[in-house]
Amino acid sequence: MRKSKISREQALDLLRTYNKEAFHIQHALTVEGVMHWFAGELGYGDEADYWAICGLLHDIDFEMYPEEHCKKAPELLEKGGVGEDMIYTVCSHGYGLCSDVEPVHEMEKVLFAVDELTGLIWAAALMRPSKSVMDMEVSSVKKKFKDKRFAAGCSRDVIRTGAERLGWELNEVFEKTILAMRSCEAQIQKEMDKMGL
Repeated sequence: MRKSKISREQALDLLRTYNKEAFHIQHALTVEGVMHWFAGELGYGDEADYWAICGLLHDIDFEMYPEEHCKKAPELLEKGGVGEDMIYTVCSHGYGLCSDVEPVHEMEKVLFAVDELTGLIWAAALMRPSKSVMDMEVSSVKKKFKDKRFAAGCSRDVIRTGAERLGWELNEVFEKTILAMRSCEAQIQKEMDKMGL
């Protein structure tokens, strides 16, 4: 069983050392919650906290070092007491774009697939009157996914490749990720409010 060398509280402090913008912190909290949900869904419930912390820290270097994304991360994570296995996972989410660390474990494949997708789904949610994923449907996500100009920064190729690596249809990845985001939306809002973001 995989266990994190640092607590969730330490991981959040570490994240906030290098991330100040609300957008980046919210994305980190979202991927954390989504990874926690997927761990339970895929039979890794006893590793859910580990999966979640990987999600929380996956973009640790992106805000301050965008040009060195996934290259600066090992140094920052090591300094924060994060273990080698978690550093590998964090770096693997940028495979083919900014990293040559390949996602091998199912957890790494999930992180690779959902990172960009949560961004796309959240951007789509913000266009809705509810500003929420609670009433988001797969059909809406499919429509936004096909529109290349919508949330253009979210790589469709990465999402597609991620689904293939998991052996899932795109619709399945969309549906599961929506459910995962619903599971943590209220908690994330509470945390963002608490941080004054």
